[in-house]
Amino acid sequence: MTAQNQINDYWTGRAPSYAEYQLQPDRLGDDIEAWSNVWAGALPAAPLDVLDVGTGSGQVASILAGLGHRVTGIDLAPGMLEQARSSYGNVDFRLGDAVEPAFADGSLEAVTGRYVMWTLRDPDLAVKNWIRLLRPGGTIAVVDSTWFPDGLQPFYDASVWEALPLAQATDINQTAVVLSRAGLADVTVTPLTAIHALDEKYGVAPGHEVQMQYLITGRA
Repeated sequence: MTAQNQINDYWTGRAPSYAEYQLQPDRLGDDIEAWSNVWAGALPAAPLDVLDVGTGSGQVASILAGLGHRVTGIDLAPGMLEQARSSYGNVDFRLGDAVEPAFADGSLEAVTGRYVMWTLRDPDLAVKNWIRLLRPGGTIAVVDSTWFPDGLQPFYDASVWEALPLAQATDINQTAVVLSRAGLADVTVTPLTAIHALDEKYGVAPGHEVQMQYLITGRA
């Protein structure tokens, strides 16, 4: 079994609990408001043609659609797509590879992703492919963090961790460099202090710690 297949199987198995955590009634309203502000600030005004890569259980894609964008969400974990389709009816969710999305060159105005950079088997190739899909002046906007400051968690086996270049990143600028190296202009890293405050208030998913998350954007 390939590393990617192991990743897909892991997230399919975890999909129900992952979606349940995101839909907790006590924090859902605050989450939607805060993340809507993040994505509204990250992208030009709607409507844009947007691809959400590694869409998972679909929350980001749905928020983007709620902002008025035309959104397609792709993921390789069938279980995540099942959760996304059952939770959100305002997005076209499809089986698709974040590293090599099957979309036409120049067909999009933005590519987004949340918590996907660290789990890409080839982040450099992925970002180059995303740029290829963008129209001139298009935007790439991703959110991630350095998730494992105390060492890797038992999500995957050792061979999978070794196949993920950013899984052991200790500085968010290691992720930003990938975007710059691919040829994006105006790469900017912004700490998401409002999201951090929500995590401190409501807690985080099992197996995680409260950590600063960052929005990283660049322009084609």
